[in-house]
Amino acid sequence: MSSITSSANTQMSKGLTLLLGTAVGLIVANLYYAQPIVALIAGSLEINPALAGMILMLTQIGYGVGVLFLVPLGDIVENKKLIFSLIGLLIVSLLALAFVTQSVPYFIAAFVLGLGASAVQIIVPYAAHLTPEASRGRVVGSLMSGLMLGIMLSRPIASFLTDMFSWHAVFFLSAALMLVLSLVLMKFLPQRKPNHLGIGYLDLLGSMVQLVLRTPVLRRRGLYQAFMFGAFSLFWTTTPILLAGPEYHLSQTQIALFALAGVAGAIVAPLAGRAADLGMSRQGTAVAMFSAIAAFLMTHIFAPGSMMSLVFLVLSAILLDAGITANLVLGQRAIFSLRAKYRSRLNGLYIAMIFVGGAAGSFLGAWAYAKGGWALTSVVGMAMPALALLAFATEWITGFHQKRKPARA
Repeated sequence: MSSITSSANTQMSKGLTLLLGTAVGLIVANLYYAQPIVALIAGSLEINPALAGMILMLTQIGYGVGVLFLVPLGDIVENKKLIFSLIGLLIVSLLALAFVTQSVPYFIAAFVLGLGASAVQIIVPYAAHLTPEASRGRVVGSLMSGLMLGIMLSRPIASFLTDMFSWHAVFFLSAALMLVLSLVLMKFLPQRKPNHLGIGYLDLLGSMVQLVLRTPVLRRRGLYQAFMFGAFSLFWTTTPILLAGPEYHLSQTQIALFALAGVAGAIVAPLAGRAADLGMSRQGTAVAMFSAIAAFLMTHIFAPGSMMSLVFLVLSAILLDAGITANLVLGQRAIFSLRAKYRSRLNGLYIAMIFVGGAAGSFLGAWAYAKGGWALTSVVGMAMPALALLAFATEWITGFHQKRKPARA
C-alpha cells in the first residue's frame, strides 16, 4: 500500500477538489499567455518574424521535457514537495519573462516556464490517489474542466492585460498569482508519500520506454492528438497576427473577445466522453478530425477583411477547438482504460506526444505566416488533421483493435 498522509479511502472534499481544479487551470494558463501577443513580444525583443514561433515552441518543449523527466518523480517523491518545487520554478521563470529585454534570455525563461508548468500533470494523478475509486472519475473530470478553462481563457486574459498595460504585465501578474496559489496550496494540500516499490529514477524512465514500445493504443492516440494539437497551436499562434494586421485592424481587446470564442468549443468534452462510453470512440474521432479540417476550409469562404469573413473565422475557431477537445477526451478515455498500474506514466507519455505536436504547430504557423500569409498557414494547418485522419484510417484498413492492457514494462 502507498504511504499517504491523507487516506485514499476518505473522499476528497468539494473544497479541495475545487482548489486543485483552480490550481490546474491557473498553472496551465501560463503555457498559452504568449499566444495572442506573440507578435508584440517578437517586435519588442527584435525577433525575426519567421522565428517568432520559437517563443511558443520553447515553452511547449519545456513542458514536454517536464512531463517526461519530472512528472515520473511523482511515483517516488513526496508529491506536495514536488508540486511546490515546480511552482517555484514557474514563479522564477515568470519574473524573468516580465523583466527581460533580450531574446536569448527570453527563450531560456520560456523553456523553464514549460518545465515548471508540468506541475499540472503531477496534480491530476495526485488528486486521483487521494480519491476513492467510486468518485475518482468525477474528481479527475473536475480537474480536466479546470484545465480546459485555463487553456481557453488564457488567451483573452493575456490580450486584455496587454491592451491595458503591456505584455510584460501579463507575466508579472501571473507570477504574483502563482505566489498566492503556492501559499494556499501549502496550507490546504495533504502530503502524499508514494511507495517506492524499489523503483529508481532511471528504472522508472526505462519502464516508460517499454510502455511506448508495447502499447499500440498509446502510440496511435498520441499521434492523432499530436497532429490535432499542432493545428490548434498553429491557429492560435497566427490568427492574432492576422486579426491585428491590415485586413482586420483589431485591437488587443477585440482579439481577446475573438479568443473567447474558443471557450464555446469546450462544451463538447462531456459529449465526447458520453460517446466513448457508448462505444462510439471511432466515430467520434473521425468527426473530430473532419471538424478540424473543415475549420480551416471555412476561413476561405468570404473575402479576407469582410464582416462575414470575420464571422466565419469566429465559427472556425469554435469548430476547431471543439474538434481538438473532443479528440483529447476520446484519447484520454482510451489511455485511461488501460491498466491502472501504468496510468500516470501512460498519461505523461500521451501528454508529451501531444505537446511535441503543439510545439511544431507553433513554429510552423509563424514560419508559414511569414512566408505566405494566411493562405499558406491555413494549408499547413489543414494538413495536420488530414494526416491524423490518414493515420486513423489505417485502423479500419488493418482491423486494428485497441488493447485494454499494455505489456508488462
